[in-house]
Amino acid sequence: MTRGYSLEQDLRLLINNPNYSDIEILCEDEKKLYGCRAILAARCEVFDRLLYNGMKESYEKQISLLTINSAGMMIILEYTYTGLIKEESLNKDNIVEAFFAADYFQLSNLQDFIIKFLKNISKKDYTDNYIPELLSKVVETRPLSEDNLFINLLVEAISAIPLNTIELGRLSIKALQYLLSCTYEKEKPFATPEYEVFRYSAILAAKQVSNDAHNILLERLPTLEQLENSIKIENKVIIDHQKVIKELEPLIKFIEFNQIKVQTLVDIIEPLEIIPPEIIVNIYRHKALSNDLNINGTRGIPQNIYKFNESNYVWDESACGSKLNIENNGKVVRALNGCNSLQSVRAKLALENKGILEWDVIIEKVCNYAYVGVCSSENFNYETFAGYQSTGWVLGSGGNCCNSKNWLYNYCSKFGDGSKVTVHLNLNKRTCAFTVNGTKYPEISGWNNLPSKLYPVVSLRHPGRFQIQPHQKIWL
Repeated sequence: MTRGYSLEQDLRLLINNPNYSDIEILCEDEKKLYGCRAILAARCEVFDRLLYNGMKESYEKQISLLTINSAGMMIILEYTYTGLIKEESLNKDNIVEAFFAADYFQLSNLQDFIIKFLKNISKKDYTDNYIPELLSKVVETRPLSEDNLFINLLVEAISAIPLNTIELGRLSIKALQYLLSCTYEKEKPFATPEYEVFRYSAILAAKQVSNDAHNILLERLPTLEQLENSIKIENKVIIDHQKVIKELEPLIKFIEFNQIKVQTLVDIIEPLEIIPPEIIVNIYRHKALSNDLNINGTRGIPQNIYKFNESNYVWDESACGSKLNIENNGKVVRALNGCNSLQSVRAKLALENKGILEWDVIIEKVCNYAYVGVCSSENFNYETFAGYQSTGWVLGSGGNCCNSKNWLYNYCSKFGDGSKVTVHLNLNKRTCAFTVNGTKYPEISGWNNLPSKLYPVVSLRHPGRFQIQPHQKIWL
């Protein structure tokens, strides 16, 4: 292209071009790049302080940036010269260096671009993206910080990937340890059942020791699917037993063994003798004292396939009491004048199979007892109160719960106009809980065998007005 027609194209000619440069940049990996002092200083305050500080850097022809890799520095040069980055410029070999270089030079717009690029990568099929490799690289080369957006995004992305689909070698032991430490006993979305977390950890540790140890652990640790099919397991001796224990040691304290079934602990894990006996004893003691028979099997909040759009959260006109009116593109239901007894409406959103699902109902206008909860479509009458029906489970504004005319009193505080009620439906355990105005209450003990397919439902009378919306929660 002829010069003079595109400022961007003309400035690209300056990137790392010794013919147009008056400063050499010596990078961490001892590679030398070339820059134009005035442009760098004009575009970046850090460069301005570095190159025009009155010290020797102000007149010397070379500066040393011993914490910046040349791959990251090339992205910095491209951005400072042209004001943008071509997506093809970023790849798994330089994106880590580029982000931390942008942080060093305080180029927040460049950091934002890299984060957006990383989010797009994480949306790809997990067998195609390189998120595990990036986390492995970060934990080996960079200081770790809980408030680093880049690192948090990597952890969040890998948490959504079933560990048993990540080929051994892609995620280092140190990276796995950091992932597990960030999600240990925290309410964050996580895709991998805890038994599979242990299995992956043990097999990865054995792989670091020897192929023989790795192969034996593969045979002695079946997948959850194989366990369900009662696969026969040979009790082979683990080669390099003590070495495997040593490799596994940093991971053990971040595995939530209480999420694993007792029978699996007894039959599969304890016989391996790679977990310290005192940990095994503590696990059994915890389970005996808690009597927690309804474990999720997965740490945090199980990551599910249910990712509904906001447009899914609307009331269903075909499943609505005759004196209720649906407004605001389906998001609001209002009881009409003359609606003097409770009627019900369900949402179009069908909730089924497994998962933990949440949504909010905003009580824009309360009535004489407003009710929020779930219902089954079978034998449900929308002309009457959900709580008096065997297929309706609701919480009332008086703080009481009801199903099939059976009442649970004083479940929560009373609520009125402007209240937000969040429904937490756990289809893994077939239970339900509620949060009212920011206070979360426990699962309702009597509702422990809900149907596998349910709908959000409300019951109201005049002048009630309720809005449904997705539950918004930001994971840090």
